[in-house]
Amino acid sequence: MMPWWYTASSTLLLSLGAAAWDYSTYNSTGFQPPNLVVNKTGTTEPGFIFLGPRGGVQTAGQAALIYDDEENLVYEGPEEVTANFMVQELNNEPVITFWAGDMMDIGYGYGSVHILDRSYKEIYTVTLQGAFVTPDNSTKDSYIDLHESHITPRNTLLVTAYNLTQHDLTSINGSSSDWMLDSHFYEIDIPTNKVVNSWSALEQEADIPLTTSHQKLGGDVGTQDSPYDAYHINAITTTNDGYLISLRHMWSGYYIHNNGSVIWRVSGEDGGDFKQVGNAGFSWQHDMRVFNETDEGLVLNLFNNANTPTNTESPTTGVSLAIDLTKKTVTSLRSLSDPNDSIHSVKEYDGDGNLVLSAQFGEDNAVASYRGYRCQWSAVPFWSPVANVTRTANGANVYMSWNGATDYDNWVIYSGASNDSVNSQQIGSANRTGFETMINLTSLPTSPIHVVALQGSTVLGTSGDISF
Repeated sequence: MMPWWYTASSTLLLSLGAAAWDYSTYNSTGFQPPNLVVNKTGTTEPGFIFLGPRGGVQTAGQAALIYDDEENLVYEGPEEVTANFMVQELNNEPVITFWAGDMMDIGYGYGSVHILDRSYKEIYTVTLQGAFVTPDNSTKDSYIDLHESHITPRNTLLVTAYNLTQHDLTSINGSSSDWMLDSHFYEIDIPTNKVVNSWSALEQEADIPLTTSHQKLGGDVGTQDSPYDAYHINAITTTNDGYLISLRHMWSGYYIHNNGSVIWRVSGEDGGDFKQVGNAGFSWQHDMRVFNETDEGLVLNLFNNANTPTNTESPTTGVSLAIDLTKKTVTSLRSLSDPNDSIHSVKEYDGDGNLVLSAQFGEDNAVASYRGYRCQWSAVPFWSPVANVTRTANGANVYMSWNGATDYDNWVIYSGASNDSVNSQQIGSANRTGFETMINLTSLPTSPIHVVALQGSTVLGTSGDISF
């Protein structure tokens, strides 16, 4: 059985404090990624850990990051706020995808989705344009929200977006012209950025009434710079007849027909259109995913966040529900939690429900990563390995790294021009040790050196010349 894998919510863990994580430094590069503490308690799935850390004013190490289970950095992307960093499949080829952009204080954002091949070349940048209204009336390069960037089986991209609009909120004790966020989703053709389908929650108000929202209107909320967020869309996936969306503030998932109409609703509060069997409740959910869909039913997995900034802290769980479309029931299949630690950065469970890995960077309630993934990934970067030389009393230390390379296992140092292998002489070698490897040279060469990354005896990458 496949493992369960989830992270704590950004809404819960992000605070705007000072730098809140310890970080690593290297001699061969200026990267300063957060130190990831990994605790393995069982057999994990193969692959790496994909994260997008952020934490208050911390900027160094705030990027798309890959780690291995031994806590070593594997890859660091450009320094920027990211979300949904993962491996997906596009045109039957593995790619890595992530959102990058600006996050707003109340938990949505404006940005683009980046799609990289196995050499980390950006092959597509997906953006969204349109008549969007922002809190300060500014124009954005792209209006894609941070919550979802899902490649479909038809090689399109599903994304979320938030649009400000004035609307009559008198039904929930507001005014007739209050400002609110309308939750949208878009299906976009990746090569052309053409929108092939779109949907608005507000256009379905008859089936999704504002009075059913668990996010209450009050205080200064309802102005353009502080809009009311009734829905909070945060996940979309394709289904046989349309889409399944998650509206966090409604505590509900909605099966949306291809024509945009609501076919049914499953609610964590009362079941919605279904009778709850067993402990089938959930609240403030994330990451709803559909499995094993037939005409009779489907399995719905979700991250039961069970928290909001206005509530007290509650345990987060991974929930699997069986939805029977014939009997009109929603039944709890399993709920995963860690009794020793109710909220953590990242947890992995095996198919039997056993906790097999926990990982954390930074301080509780001070840092965040919107989603975390276990992904199998193999890459040979289009850039070269790098090295730095530090003189010592006994010679020199050569520090080597190759950001993003996954498959090399040893290094060799050569003296002589790297483009003239005939006259190069091997002067040092070592097995790979994590992200950065050091080799001590007791005798200094008279000519420049270059370092070579190998898998066994196969050369995968060569640095430029390095002078002493």
